[in-house]
Amino acid sequence: MWDSYKKGYKAWLRLEKSLSDHSVEAYLHDVEKLTTYLQICNQLVAPSELVLKDLQHFVKWIGELGMTATSQARIISGIRSFYKYCLMEQVSKTDPSTLLDVPKTRRKLPDTLSFEEIELVIAQLDQSTPEGGRNKAILETMYSCGLRVSEVVNLKISSLYMDVGFIRVIGKGDKERLVPIGRDAIKYIKIYKDSIRVHQPMQPGFEDFLFLNRRGKNLSRIMIFYIIKDAALKAGITKNISPHTFRHSFATHLVEGGADLRAVQEMLGHESITTTEIYTHLDRDFLRDTLQRFHPAFKNGRGARAT
Repeated sequence: MWDSYKKGYKAWLRLEKSLSDHSVEAYLHDVEKLTTYLQICNQLVAPSELVLKDLQHFVKWIGELGMTATSQARIISGIRSFYKYCLMEQVSKTDPSTLLDVPKTRRKLPDTLSFEEIELVIAQLDQSTPEGGRNKAILETMYSCGLRVSEVVNLKISSLYMDVGFIRVIGKGDKERLVPIGRDAIKYIKIYKDSIRVHQPMQPGFEDFLFLNRRGKNLSRIMIFYIIKDAALKAGITKNISPHTFRHSFATHLVEGGADLRAVQEMLGHESITTTEIYTHLDRDFLRDTLQRFHPAFKNGRGARAT
Protein backbone atom coordinates (compact mmCIF):
# COMPACT_ATOMS: atom_id res chain seq x y z
CA MET A 1 0.00 0.00 0.00
CA TRP A 2 2.72 2.46 0.96
CA ASP A 3 4.77 1.63 -2.14
CA SER A 4 2.47 3.73 -4.32
CA TYR A 5 2.66 6.65 -1.88
CA LYS A 6 6.45 6.43 -1.83
CA LYS A 7 6.62 6.28 -5.63
CA GLY A 8 4.41 9.37 -5.95
CA TYR A 9 6.39 11.19 -3.25
CA LYS A 10 9.67 10.35 -5.00
CA ALA A 11 8.37 11.79 -8.29
CA TRP A 12 7.12 14.91 -6.47
CA LEU A 13 10.49 15.51 -4.83
CA ARG A 14 12.27 15.21 -8.17
CA LEU A 15 9.86 17.09 -10.41
CA GLU A 16 8.22 19.63 -8.10
CA LYS A 17 11.05 20.25 -5.63
CA SER A 18 13.94 19.61 -8.09
CA LEU A 19 15.98 17.85 -5.40
CA SER A 20 19.17 15.91 -6.06
CA ASP A 21 19.11 12.11 -6.07
CA HIS A 22 20.96 12.11 -2.73
CA SER A 23 18.37 14.40 -1.11
CA VAL A 24 15.48 12.40 -2.58
CA GLU A 25 16.90 9.17 -1.13
CA ALA A 26 17.35 10.85 2.27
CA TYR A 27 13.69 11.94 2.35
CA LEU A 28 12.51 8.49 1.23
CA HIS A 29 14.66 6.93 3.95
CA ASP A 30 12.78 9.00 6.55
CA VAL A 31 9.44 7.67 5.30
CA GLU A 32 10.90 4.15 5.24
CA LYS A 33 11.71 4.45 8.96
CA LEU A 34 8.09 5.39 9.65
CA THR A 35 6.72 2.41 7.69
CA THR A 36 9.17 0.08 9.42
CA TYR A 37 7.84 1.26 12.78
CA LEU A 38 4.23 0.86 11.64
CA GLN A 39 4.95 -2.70 10.45
CA ILE A 40 6.52 -3.60 13.80
CA CYS A 41 3.41 -2.26 15.56
CA ASN A 42 1.06 -4.02 13.08
CA GLN A 43 -0.35 -0.60 12.23
CA LEU A 44 0.53 -0.16 8.56
CA VAL A 45 -2.50 1.98 7.72
CA ALA A 46 -2.83 4.67 5.05
CA PRO A 47 -1.17 8.07 5.71
CA SER A 48 -4.63 9.62 6.02
CA GLU A 49 -5.43 7.37 9.00
CA LEU A 50 -2.41 8.33 11.10
CA VAL A 51 -2.89 10.89 13.87
CA LEU A 52 -0.51 13.04 15.91
CA LYS A 53 -0.23 10.45 18.70
CA ASP A 54 0.94 7.81 16.20
CA LEU A 55 3.75 10.08 15.05
CA GLN A 56 4.65 10.98 18.64
CA HIS A 57 5.03 7.27 19.44
CA PHE A 58 7.18 6.89 16.31
CA VAL A 59 9.48 9.72 17.44
CA LYS A 60 9.74 8.15 20.90
CA TRP A 61 10.67 4.83 19.23
CA ILE A 62 13.49 6.26 17.12
CA GLY A 63 14.76 8.06 20.22
CA GLU A 64 14.86 4.77 22.14
CA LEU A 65 16.84 3.24 19.29
CA GLY A 66 19.62 5.65 20.21
CA MET A 67 19.14 8.30 17.52
CA THR A 68 20.35 11.76 18.48
CA ALA A 69 18.03 14.75 18.72
CA THR A 70 19.59 16.05 15.50
CA SER A 71 18.79 12.81 13.66
CA GLN A 72 15.26 12.81 15.07
CA ALA A 73 14.73 16.41 13.92
CA ARG A 74 15.95 15.46 10.45
CA ILE A 75 13.49 12.55 10.25
CA ILE A 76 10.61 14.71 11.48
CA SER A 77 11.47 17.19 8.73
CA GLY A 78 11.21 14.34 6.21
CA ILE A 79 7.82 13.22 7.59
CA ARG A 80 6.51 16.80 7.38
CA SER A 81 7.69 17.02 3.78
CA PHE A 82 5.88 13.76 3.01
CA TYR A 83 2.63 15.08 4.49
CA LYS A 84 3.00 18.28 2.50
CA TYR A 85 2.99 16.06 -0.58
CA CYS A 86 0.00 14.10 0.78
CA LEU A 87 -2.02 17.30 1.20
CA MET A 88 -1.15 18.63 -2.24
CA GLU A 89 -2.00 15.33 -3.94
CA GLN A 90 -5.11 14.82 -1.75
CA VAL A 91 -3.73 11.58 -0.33
CA SER A 92 -4.69 12.97 3.07
CA LYS A 93 -7.00 15.80 4.14
CA THR A 94 -5.11 16.47 7.37
CA ASP A 95 -1.45 16.79 8.38
CA PRO A 96 -0.80 15.08 11.73
CA SER A 97 2.84 16.24 11.67
CA THR A 98 1.93 19.94 12.08
CA LEU A 99 1.95 19.85 15.90
CA LEU A 100 4.74 17.28 16.18
CA ASP A 101 7.40 18.59 18.56
CA VAL A 102 10.97 18.60 17.30
CA PRO A 103 13.48 17.42 19.93
CA LYS A 104 15.89 20.09 21.09
CA THR A 105 19.13 19.66 19.21
CA ARG A 106 21.29 21.05 21.99
CA ARG A 107 24.05 18.54 22.60
CA LYS A 108 23.04 16.43 25.56
CA LEU A 109 25.57 14.25 27.29
CA PRO A 110 24.45 10.63 26.89
CA ASP A 111 23.93 8.17 29.69
CA THR A 112 26.94 5.97 30.31
CA LEU A 113 27.48 2.83 32.33
CA SER A 114 30.29 2.27 34.78
CA PHE A 115 32.54 -0.73 34.22
CA GLU A 116 30.72 -2.50 37.06
CA GLU A 117 27.35 -1.81 35.42
CA ILE A 118 28.65 -3.10 32.07
CA GLU A 119 29.73 -6.30 33.84
CA LEU A 120 26.35 -6.55 35.57
CA VAL A 121 24.43 -6.21 32.29
CA ILE A 122 26.55 -8.86 30.54
CA ALA A 123 26.19 -11.18 33.56
CA GLN A 124 22.42 -11.35 32.93
CA LEU A 125 22.91 -13.33 29.71
CA ASP A 126 22.14 -17.05 30.00
CA GLN A 127 25.19 -18.72 28.51
CA SER A 128 23.59 -22.16 28.74
CA THR A 129 21.61 -21.31 25.60
CA PRO A 130 23.00 -20.76 22.07
CA GLU A 131 21.48 -17.26 21.96
CA GLY A 132 23.00 -16.39 25.34
CA GLY A 133 26.46 -17.48 24.19
CA ARG A 134 26.10 -15.41 21.02
CA ASN A 135 24.81 -12.38 22.93
CA LYS A 136 27.71 -12.61 25.39
CA ALA A 137 30.15 -12.44 22.47
CA ILE A 138 28.21 -9.50 20.96
CA LEU A 139 28.19 -7.35 24.11
CA GLU A 140 31.80 -8.15 24.97
CA THR A 141 32.78 -7.09 21.44
CA MET A 142 30.71 -3.89 21.54
CA TYR A 143 32.25 -2.76 24.80
CA SER A 144 35.78 -3.92 23.94
CA CYS A 145 35.82 -2.14 20.58
CA GLY A 146 33.30 0.72 20.93
CA LEU A 147 31.40 -0.39 17.84
CA ARG A 148 28.31 1.22 16.38
CA VAL A 149 25.33 -1.15 16.27
CA SER A 150 25.50 -1.23 12.45
CA GLU A 151 29.16 -2.20 12.67
CA VAL A 152 28.58 -5.15 14.99
CA VAL A 153 25.68 -6.62 12.98
CA ASN A 154 27.79 -6.41 9.81
CA LEU A 155 31.02 -7.72 11.36
CA LYS A 156 32.57 -10.39 9.12
CA ILE A 157 34.61 -13.45 10.05
CA SER A 158 37.10 -12.43 7.36
CA SER A 159 37.61 -9.15 9.25
CA LEU A 160 38.80 -10.85 12.45
CA TYR A 161 42.55 -10.79 13.07
CA MET A 162 42.38 -12.19 16.56
CA ASP A 163 45.88 -13.64 16.46
CA VAL A 164 47.19 -10.06 16.49
CA GLY A 165 44.30 -8.61 18.52
CA PHE A 166 42.56 -6.47 15.88
CA ILE A 167 39.32 -6.43 13.90
CA ARG A 168 38.59 -4.58 10.66
CA VAL A 169 35.45 -2.47 10.87
CA ILE A 170 33.44 -0.88 8.06
CA GLY A 171 32.06 2.37 9.48
CA LYS A 172 30.06 5.30 8.17
CA GLY A 173 30.65 6.11 4.52
CA ASP A 174 32.13 2.61 4.03
CA LYS A 175 35.33 3.80 5.71
CA GLU A 176 37.51 1.02 7.08
CA ARG A 177 39.42 1.13 10.32
CA LEU A 178 41.39 -1.33 12.42
CA VAL A 179 40.28 -1.53 16.05
CA PRO A 180 42.04 -3.38 18.89
CA ILE A 181 39.96 -6.10 20.52
CA GLY A 182 40.35 -7.29 24.11
CA ARG A 183 41.10 -10.79 25.34
CA ASP A 184 37.64 -11.39 26.82
CA ALA A 185 35.93 -10.45 23.57
CA ILE A 186 38.30 -12.72 21.62
CA LYS A 187 37.62 -15.56 24.07
CA TYR A 188 33.82 -15.36 23.74
CA ILE A 189 33.89 -14.85 19.98
CA LYS A 190 35.92 -18.07 19.67
CA ILE A 191 33.50 -19.95 21.95
CA TYR A 192 30.53 -18.71 19.91
CA LYS A 193 32.17 -19.34 16.52
CA ASP A 194 33.57 -22.77 17.31
CA SER A 195 30.87 -24.22 19.58
CA ILE A 196 27.58 -22.50 18.66
CA ARG A 197 27.70 -20.96 15.21
CA VAL A 198 28.94 -24.19 13.56
CA HIS A 199 25.67 -25.91 14.53
CA GLN A 200 23.40 -23.19 13.08
CA PRO A 201 21.65 -23.20 9.70
CA MET A 202 23.37 -20.92 7.18
CA GLN A 203 21.55 -18.93 4.51
CA PRO A 204 23.39 -18.44 1.18
CA GLY A 205 25.22 -15.11 1.14
CA PHE A 206 25.53 -14.88 4.92
CA GLU A 207 28.41 -17.31 5.43
CA ASP A 208 30.88 -14.56 6.33
CA PHE A 209 28.68 -12.69 8.82
CA LEU A 210 29.90 -13.42 12.34
CA PHE A 211 26.71 -13.02 14.37
CA LEU A 212 23.70 -14.92 13.01
CA ASN A 213 20.06 -15.24 14.00
CA ARG A 214 18.19 -18.55 14.21
CA ARG A 215 17.42 -18.42 10.49
CA GLY A 216 21.08 -18.16 9.55
CA LYS A 217 21.11 -14.48 8.60
CA ASN A 218 22.83 -11.52 10.19
CA LEU A 219 21.08 -9.86 13.12
CA SER A 220 19.05 -6.67 12.79
CA ARG A 221 19.93 -3.46 14.62
CA ILE A 222 16.62 -3.69 16.48
CA MET A 223 17.50 -7.16 17.77
CA ILE A 224 20.68 -5.78 19.38
CA PHE A 225 18.57 -3.05 20.96
CA TYR A 226 16.23 -5.63 22.51
CA ILE A 227 19.09 -7.82 23.74
CA ILE A 228 20.64 -4.88 25.62
CA LYS A 229 17.32 -3.51 26.92
CA ASP A 230 16.35 -6.92 28.29
CA ALA A 231 19.71 -7.47 29.99
CA ALA A 232 19.69 -3.97 31.50
CA LEU A 233 16.16 -4.51 32.83
CA LYS A 234 17.20 -7.80 34.46
CA ALA A 235 20.23 -6.02 35.96
CA GLY A 236 17.92 -3.44 37.55
CA ILE A 237 19.52 -0.53 35.69
CA THR A 238 17.08 2.34 35.20
CA LYS A 239 19.23 4.53 32.94
CA ASN A 240 18.16 5.07 29.33
CA ILE A 241 20.13 2.22 27.77
CA SER A 242 20.64 1.56 24.06
CA PRO A 243 23.34 -0.10 21.94
CA HIS A 244 25.01 3.30 21.69
CA THR A 245 25.36 3.31 25.50
CA PHE A 246 28.07 0.66 25.19
CA ARG A 247 29.93 2.81 22.65
CA HIS A 248 29.58 5.91 24.83
CA SER A 249 30.78 3.97 27.86
CA PHE A 250 33.78 2.60 25.95
CA ALA A 251 34.85 6.13 24.95
CA THR A 252 34.11 7.66 28.35
CA HIS A 253 36.16 5.05 30.20
CA LEU A 254 39.09 5.63 27.83
CA VAL A 255 39.02 9.41 28.32
CA GLU A 256 38.59 9.08 32.09
CA GLY A 257 41.62 6.80 32.08
CA GLY A 258 43.70 9.44 30.32
CA ALA A 259 43.62 8.16 26.73
CA ASP A 260 44.76 10.52 23.96
CA LEU A 261 41.73 12.07 22.27
CA ARG A 262 43.15 11.45 18.78
CA ALA A 263 43.51 7.75 19.60
CA VAL A 264 39.89 7.64 20.81
CA GLN A 265 38.81 9.42 17.61
CA GLU A 266 40.59 6.78 15.52
CA MET A 267 39.05 3.88 17.43
CA LEU A 268 35.54 5.32 17.25
CA GLY A 269 35.87 6.16 13.56
CA HIS A 270 34.89 9.80 14.02
CA GLU A 271 35.65 11.89 10.94
CA SER A 272 36.04 15.05 13.02
CA ILE A 273 37.80 15.46 16.36
CA THR A 274 34.98 17.79 17.45
CA THR A 275 32.63 14.78 17.58
CA THR A 276 35.03 13.00 19.92
CA GLU A 277 35.43 16.09 22.09
CA ILE A 278 32.03 15.47 23.71
CA TYR A 279 33.88 12.94 25.86
CA THR A 280 36.12 15.67 27.25
CA HIS A 281 32.92 17.25 28.59
CA LEU A 282 31.94 13.92 30.08
CA ASP A 283 35.39 13.74 31.62
CA ARG A 284 35.02 17.20 33.17
CA ASP A 285 31.76 16.09 34.78
CA PHE A 286 33.54 13.00 36.09
CA LEU A 287 36.34 15.14 37.55
CA ARG A 288 33.89 17.59 39.09
CA ASP A 289 31.91 14.75 40.66
CA THR A 290 35.13 13.26 42.05
CA LEU A 291 36.07 16.59 43.64
CA GLN A 292 32.62 17.08 45.12
CA ARG A 293 32.70 13.61 46.65
CA PHE A 294 36.23 13.56 48.02
CA HIS A 295 37.71 17.08 48.32
CA PRO A 296 37.06 18.82 51.66
CA ALA A 297 36.60 22.25 50.07
CA PHE A 298 33.89 20.88 47.76
CA LYS A 299 32.19 18.87 50.48
CA ASN A 300 31.40 21.96 52.52
CA GLY A 301 30.25 23.92 49.47
CA ARG A 302 33.24 26.28 49.13
CA GLY A 303 34.18 24.71 45.79
CA ALA A 304 30.78 25.14 44.18
CA ARG A 305 32.01 28.10 42.12
CA ALA A 306 34.73 25.99 40.48
CA THR A 307 34.00 24.68 36.97
